Amino acid sequence: MKFKNRTGSLAGFPGADAITPAQLLAMECDVLIPAALENSITEENAGAVKAKIVAEAANGPVTPEADRIFDKKGVFLIPDILCNAGGVTVSYFEWVQDENHLFWDENDVNAKLEKIMVRSFNDVLKIHLEKKVNMRLAANMLGVGRVAEACRIRGLYP
Repeated sequence: MKFKNRTGSLAGFPGADAITPAQLLAMECDVLIPAALENSITEENAGAVKAKIVAEAANGPVTPEADRIFDKKGVFLIPDILCNAGGVTVSYFEWVQDENHLFWDENDVNAKLEKIMVRSFNDVLKIHLEKKVNMRLAANMLGVGRVAEACRIRGLYP
């Protein structure tokens, strides 16, 4: 951090080798977490990814074409709408606290967040396994189903 703060970059860090984004994505690893740019894993570079698990911490880092390549390769993808939902969930917690004049401490927020994220992951995983669809489709199926059920309960559509 001292080097980055002093120079504004990691380029030229002593004892480190510079690599290209393509080299980074193709490194041997178990888990790859694209966390910065949309569309960074595409049809052109998805085949080079060696990770067994890709966890989308950025919004849309894997293109639909790359998604299909991952499916064929057996890469377990945790889609962005599940993997990086923590920030939106905590924003919801802030709204709930404001509406109810509550003040949760960090431990309360983290415990509530963990409970929701673990439950959501397990719900998506269950659909993935039962319906034999990829995790992105399973997450979308769960989301659409929840919206449809909320509309039905509220009587928005006969």
